[in-house]
Formats: sequence, structure tokens, C-alpha cells
Amino acid sequence: MRFSEFPYERPSIEKVTTEIGTLLTEFKNATSAETQSTLVKKINDIRSNFDSIQMIAHVRHTLDTTDPFYEEEYSFFNKNLPHFTDVETQFFQALLETPFRSELEETFGKQFFKIAESKVKTFSPEVMELLGEENRLTSDYQKLIASAVVPFKGEELTLSKLEKFVLDQDRDTRKRAIEAKFDYFSSKKEVYDELFDNLVKVRHEIATKLGFPSFTDLAYLRWARSGWDKESAAAFRENVRNYLVPLVSKLVEGQRQRLGIDKVKVYDEKVQFESGNPVPQGDADWIVEQGRQLYSELSEDTKNFYNEMTEKGLFDLLNKKGKANIGYCTYFAKEKVPFVFANFNGTSNDVRVLIHEVGHAFQAYSTLKSQEIPEYFFPTMEGSEIFSMSMELFIFPWAHLFFKEDADKHRFFHLVDSLIKLPKMCVGDEFQEEVYANPSLTPEERRQLWSRLEKKYMPYRDNDQITHLEEGGAWQEIPHIYEVPFYYLDYALAQVCAFQLWDKSTENWDDAWDTYVKLCKIGGSKSFTELLEEGQLSSPFEEQTFIDLTSFLSEKMESLKVPVQQ
Repeated sequence: MRFSEFPYERPSIEKVTTEIGTLLTEFKNATSAETQSTLVKKINDIRSNFDSIQMIAHVRHTLDTTDPFYEEEYSFFNKNLPHFTDVETQFFQALLETPFRSELEETFGKQFFKIAESKVKTFSPEVMELLGEENRLTSDYQKLIASAVVPFKGEELTLSKLEKFVLDQDRDTRKRAIEAKFDYFSSKKEVYDELFDNLVKVRHEIATKLGFPSFTDLAYLRWARSGWDKESAAAFRENVRNYLVPLVSKLVEGQRQRLGIDKVKVYDEKVQFESGNPVPQGDADWIVEQGRQLYSELSEDTKNFYNEMTEKGLFDLLNKKGKANIGYCTYFAKEKVPFVFANFNGTSNDVRVLIHEVGHAFQAYSTLKSQEIPEYFFPTMEGSEIFSMSMELFIFPWAHLFFKEDADKHRFFHLVDSLIKLPKMCVGDEFQEEVYANPSLTPEERRQLWSRLEKKYMPYRDNDQITHLEEGGAWQEIPHIYEVPFYYLDYALAQVCAFQLWDKSTENWDDAWDTYVKLCKIGGSKSFTELLEEGQLSSPFEEQTFIDLTSFLSEKMESLKVPVQQ
């Protein structure tokens, strides 16, 4: 069955919660671990079926945020999901209190119970209405960003389509495109400020009602992070500042020389070559077919996976008005298949987004077929991003399929771009930590905070007097800050791990790929730090990891060095 044929019918929240409640009563009255194990599986089946229905509505809404039917369905779930979360929390609480916990941990794994502990601490019936309000506000942000149109060159462009001009070979075009984008955000800054202010306040209220000193502490538990904490994150950011920021500064200087300009401005940052960035040599359909060849050659498992994805219509890649301006991978637990959502815009990023999300999808495809626990289909997010970012690097030997004679340029561009993003992710993470520690900050104070952190982690950035950027408003285009707070750092942590897997692949390809596939199948059954142990990867929180990484990356950048005139 193709995704377009997946049936959808709004579920009855009352029926679903009653079914789980009845099974929970049986669970609490059970006199053996075997009986409880059977009941856990039945409850998880109901949860997976409900999640699949909810996800169909979510995907179809993001495909067209103007569709009134799925907008109504999306609103229904935003309003009612807290009721489902309530009964799920009761389930997790029962798991933690059962006298047969040790036996069930043997059956389902300890990670399931670690996640249960996080879930119980992050919910109470007292915050149900506030959770519904948080969902509504994030939905408002999605609709606002999806409806954004920017006048440019006589057209009304979505933010995604404008990106093609932000990356244009012509510097004046890039400058005018960046100015047009942030003129839009400047014209709407009060709307974005109010939305974010409301989100900060409702999240702070949720946190305090649950007994947390700030939303930051709650957010860490929402992401079920274990084995590391805020102090670990601070150490990571400091290592990025001490080891990678100097390397990025050198890369920016090399970029300046290649572009033949006096100074790299904000509108130059994403362009590495005077002749323009490498671009895929075909349209969206062609890119998908090149992907088919790539994954056919990579392994038999990836071949079967990719063919199933294309045959079942599990890719939606083209940008169009009304489509949410995001990229993601999700899955349908009942159908046991992933789904990839993207917005191609005719830039090199089209290939990157496809490969990135395919990395997520292949991992989910592996665990959907090998794991039974819903919490194991994806790892916690800092672990999940290892699979997407490693896949981006693993496909380097096949770059010619997409970029032909510009394959070397793509490899160089990709490495530089990956490194340059890391300090910005640290800005975003520390920004959120400060904002949620001080929820009464005014919009102006938040912008001042962003400007200060930019100078701390990105001393090479020159905003060229673009007002909205000079005022510290760059963060308003980052959906993660609005929709999924504290997720931004997960990319940075995973990138450091992905670089290590790539390093292994340059020494022994088969061993590195086998490690990747092994970790895919483990999925979410291990915590982030346990995944690192399974993959024999160094912790991104350790200074020595950065010392080794800087040495390796410097050597690789040198070996991939592209002549200045390009």
C-alpha cells in the first residue's frame, strides 16, 4: 500500500484510553511477569496503532498546511494528545512500580524503564491544558513560517525557494536575497517575538508546576537524556569554542581567498566557491533515481529499503506553497515503514537533505523490523542524528552520481559546511539555556543575548549592517528553537560522532559500515552514551575527543583542498 492509500479515520480518545486503562488494571492485578509481559505487548500495540493514525494526520497536514480537513485533524490531536499522554504516563508509572520489574527489564531492556522514569517526571494531569496550549502555539509557528512569502525578483517566494538565491554565485544577488529574507522577519518580528514569548512562559509554567527550577531541566527529561547533563553540554560548547572555532576561522579565511573578497559577509557564508557551490546535475526525480543506484551499490539491505520507500511513495520532496518549511523523517509504527519529508529548492542541499533523512529512515526501517518497543524505533535524538550525519559522510565515494565532475567540490563543501554549523548550534543551545533560566527577558534582551553569543562562538561573522541581524534576530528563522527546544545541540553532538565513524571508514570501510548497521538495529534500546560504547566512539564531552578530531579534520581538509581559483 502506498502512503497516499493509507486509510485515516479520527480515533476516539475515550475508546483508546479506556482500552489501555482496562489492560492497566489487569497489569496491576497480574500475579506473574509472564502475564504482565503479554499485557505490555498488548498496550504497546494500541499505542503503536494510535501513533500511526496521529502521524498520518501530522504528515498530511505538513504536506499542505492550508488543507482544512487535516488542519482540523491536526488541531484535534494538539488538543487531545495530553489525554493520551495521561494514560500513557499511568502505564509508565505501573511499569516502575511492578514487583516484577527486574524480570520485565530482562524481557524489554533497562532503557525502556529509564525512558518510563523520564516520562513519569515530565507529565501530570495538572499541566494537561498547558500542554495543549504549547502544542497550539508550536502549530501557530508552523503555519506562520509555512505561509511566509518574500517578494524577490518580481516573484512571491517561499522561504525555501528564496534559499536558491541566498546561495547564488552572484554576490549582489546573495546580498539582496538575504536582505529580503530578513526584511520579512523584521516586518513580522513582533509576531514572532510574541509567539516565542508565549511559548517561553507556558513552558516555564509547565516546568514549575511539575517541580522543576526551569524548563531546561524539564526539556532534558523530555528528550529522555541519560548519561549526560547541562554541565556536559557546557563542557561540549567550551570544547567547540576552544578547538573548532579556531579551525572554522581558518576555513573562513580560506573561503575569503577563494571568493576573492575583502571580508566574508553573512550573505557569503554559505558559498564556498567563486564559481558557485556544487549543485546536483538533475531535477528531483533524477536525484531520487541516483539515490536508487547509490543504495543499490551500498549494500543489499539499503537496496531493499530504498526500493520499498520509492515504491510505496514514502518520499515527499518538492517544495510548494502551503507545505511546511521543514525537513524530517518519521515512521508509521503499524505499517512498519518510515517516511521522508523535504523541500527541494535546486541547491546542493537537496542531495544533503535526502541523504540525511534517508539515514534516519534506514535506521528506523531496521528497528521497525527488529524491535517491538515503540520507544526503541528511534533512539533519543542525539543518538538518532548519528545515523543521518554519518550517512552524509558515508556516501562520499558516490558523490559523482549527483555532482559528476564537481564531486570533489561537494565533498569539500560538505565538510566545511558541517564544521561551520557547529558553533552556531552552540549559540542556539546556550541561548535557550539563558532564555529559559530567565523567562522574563524582554524580546529586546533576548536579541541582545543572541548577539552576545554570536560574538562568543562566531567571532568571524559580519552581518554587514543588516538591521534584523545586527539587532540579534537571526534565531527567529530556526524552527527548532520554537518547536523542539534544546534539540539543536543534538545535531552538534551527533556530528562529532559521525566524523569519528567516517574516520573509521577511511581506515576500514567494511568494519565502519558493519558498526553503523549494528547501531541501526540497536536503535533506541540503548542510551546515547551506551550507543557510543557499542560503536567504540569517543565521548563528545571529552576534551581529548576534540584534540583528536581537530587533527583528523585538518588532515582531511588538506587532502581535499580545492584550488583557490575555483
